[in-house]
Amino acid sequence: MGKYLDLLKEDIRFTEGLTACMNCGMCTAVCPSAGFYDYDPRQIMDTVQNGSDRAIEELLSGEQIWYCGECMSCRPRCPRANTPGYVIQALRTLSQKTGMFVRSEKGRQQLALKRTIGQNILDLGYCIHPTRIDPELHPEQGPVWRWVYDNVKDVFDRFDMGYDTDGSGAMRRIDEESLDEIRRIFDRTGGTAFFERIEECSAEEAARRGMAEEVDGKPRATDEYLNEVYTVDSGGHTL
Repeated sequence: MGKYLDLLKEDIRFTEGLTACMNCGMCTAVCPSAGFYDYDPRQIMDTVQNGSDRAIEELLSGEQIWYCGECMSCRPRCPRANTPGYVIQALRTLSQKTGMFVRSEKGRQQLALKRTIGQNILDLGYCIHPTRIDPELHPEQGPVWRWVYDNVKDVFDRFDMGYDTDGSGAMRRIDEESLDEIRRIFDRTGGTAFFERIEECSAEEAARRGMAEEVDGKPRATDEYLNEVYTVDSGGHTL
């Protein structure tokens, strides 16, 4: 077996997700993403089951593994109890660990996820926070969101959500003690190191494109690079 298959087998999602694929194609037939993207979970299962390093590296470097919506429609329909969605998750993690994610347009968006959702959790205790949804990066939200973004406190105060207060409410301020606990959890579980790996590989790719800067003695992808991976779509992903 190849080295990449051996690495995948270290991920419990892979061992739980691939038992004995018979390549029937049921997963592709029920997959919502397969109806829109150039994406075929059956092919991916066949590729990893064959164990070819070259073929698995193409998956780790390519676009396909980033098209899965992780809805797990494939799980209950497989006649052999496979879960292609789990296998996709394991492939994504290996792509991130090896740095191959920067080779594909959709893969490079991992930096955007890290600096938005990931950083939101560490800084504010929320995955999504209205002050971090920049209208410039989310034109699909339209002009109404621009108004909400510019008047966020007034808007949320009307809903009595405890916006940015130390009391109760869905939009309350998370206290520093709780944030410190979240950060310790990330440290202990490897999440912090994982985020650092995303930054490190992204900085290397950004430097290759002339979009890196030095911060605290280390290269870092600039906001220009972040905005590019967040907003640019070269097309060709959908059917």
